[in-house]
Amino acid sequence: MKAVKLLNSKVEVVDVESPEGEGVRIKVSSAGICGSDIHMLNMGFGMPVVCGHEFAGELEDGSAVAVEPLAPCGTCEQCRLGAYNMCEVGPAMILGVGRDGGMAEEVIVPRNSLIYLPSDVDPKDASLIEPLSVAMHGLRKAGLNPRMRVAVVGGGVVGLCAVACAHDVCSDVGLHARHPHQIEAGEKLGAHAPEGTYDLVVECAGTSSAMSKAVELCEPNGHLLLLGTYWDGLNFPHMEISQKGLTIHTAMLYAVNGIGRDCDLAAMLMARRPEIAESLITHRFPLEEAAKAFEVAADRKSGSIKVVLEP
Repeated sequence: MKAVKLLNSKVEVVDVESPEGEGVRIKVSSAGICGSDIHMLNMGFGMPVVCGHEFAGELEDGSAVAVEPLAPCGTCEQCRLGAYNMCEVGPAMILGVGRDGGMAEEVIVPRNSLIYLPSDVDPKDASLIEPLSVAMHGLRKAGLNPRMRVAVVGGGVVGLCAVACAHDVCSDVGLHARHPHQIEAGEKLGAHAPEGTYDLVVECAGTSSAMSKAVELCEPNGHLLLLGTYWDGLNFPHMEISQKGLTIHTAMLYAVNGIGRDCDLAAMLMARRPEIAESLITHRFPLEEAAKAFEVAADRKSGSIKVVLEP
C-alpha cells in the first residue's frame, strides 16, 4: 500500500506492506498535516515510521471512527491515574511519531484509541478531532467556565480549535491572529478582535512575541494557558507575569476528564458545530500528492489552515 514518510528531509510517498499485528484495522479517510510534522521535516528528523497523528476512517465493519493516536503502557503510575498522556513510554507511544501513523491507506491502532463518530461527523473531516482534543484538554486544565472572557493568541489550527472550544462555553472570545484568512475563520467560529483584558488567555503561536501579547491581554490575577510549541525557544516575560500575578497553565496532548476522554468531547463538539470543519479545512490532496500538500501547509500565504490528505 501507499504511505507517507519523512526521509532525508523530504516527504516521500512509498510502498509499504499492509499493516499486520495486534489492534484494529482502519481504512483511512483523512489525515491532517500538523505543524509539528512540518517542523520535524524542516529540522531533518529521520522518520522511519509512517507519518500522521491526526487521522480518521472506517473499520472493517463500516463504523466511522477517528483515532486518539496514543498507545500508552496502561500500567505506569500516570496511566493508572488516567493521565496516560504522561505515560512513561514518552513520545514512542504516539502514532505517527514512535510507531506507524495514519498517512497511509490503512493502519492498525489499539482498540482503546478508537473514537466512534457521531452519525453527522464525516470521517473525511474527523482528523480535526485530534487538534480539537488538544485545545479541549488545555482549556479544561485552565478551569474554563462560562463566566470567563477568553482571548486566543495565534490563528493556526490549535488556536482556532481553542476559539471553537472556548466559544462553546463562553460568549466573549477574542482572537489575535496574524493573517486575514485566520481572522475570517475565527469570526466564523464566534471570535472577535480583542478588546481590553481577559480572564484567560491562550497562547497558541509558540513565539516570544506571541507570549508577550498574551501576557499583555491578561487581566491582573488572570490565567495564561500555553498551548504553543516553542521549537525556537522562548524569551519568558517573567517580570510582566509576576507584576500581574498570573497563573500559568501548561498542557500536553489529551487524556480523561471527569465525564470521559477529551477526544470524545471533541467529537461531540464537531457534531454540534459543523462550521468547525468548514472553517478550518482549507485544502485536500490525494495521498500521492503529499509533498505538494506539505508545501501548501507550510505556506501561510497559500491561505491554508488545515491541509488534509485523503488516501
